[in-house]
Amino acid sequence: MSVRRGKILAWMGAAILAGGCAAARPIKYYELTVPPGAGQTSDATTLPVTLLVASIQASHLYREDPIVYSGNGEAMGTYENQRWSQPPVEMLQEFVGRELRASGHYRAVNSLRSNGGGDYILRGRLYDFKEVEGSGGLVARVVVEFELHEAKTGSTVWSQYYSHDEPVSSKDVPAVVAALDRNTQNIVGQIKASLDQYFSAHPPSVTAPAPQ
Repeated sequence: MSVRRGKILAWMGAAILAGGCAAARPIKYYELTVPPGAGQTSDATTLPVTLLVASIQASHLYREDPIVYSGNGEAMGTYENQRWSQPPVEMLQEFVGRELRASGHYRAVNSLRSNGGGDYILRGRLYDFKEVEGSGGLVARVVVEFELHEAKTGSTVWSQYYSHDEPVSSKDVPAVVAALDRNTQNIVGQIKASLDQYFSAHPPSVTAPAPQ
């Protein structure tokens, strides 16, 4: 083997080892949290309504688990080693379903994939769930739209569009995740309150039991 060829092979081996070390960098996972004190209230009134929470629609970026970031322009990217424990659309669907169920305001709250029937279907679309760095500083942006459909007729009876930028306390991923978490909790709280207002203004009718 020539000296030159030996040097080339040694360089290739070093490059492979360096690449292997870079690939072994640990991945950190994050998830949305349940706010303290969340759950059923003591004065909850249970409505004779079964809600079905459908899968959240979104672009492929939010149907995968990397955390998304962007600047002032249109370009977006993802952190390679900073990821969600589940894709944002799945986390959001579970979060909404869990909080509506824990409120105690409904007879049942299930996912649309379940075998049980429902009176209303709650559908959502996630437009943004990301870190945004602009001239005003770093923020965690969540933009989402929800609609409530009557199961029997398919008609849309309620809809809400939510868009909010939550300030981020420092320029690191854990701070971004914490801000996205606060933002999501605030939006889900608004969804719960708005649905309560809808059913208060449009109380569901109770079907009388069949005579024995």
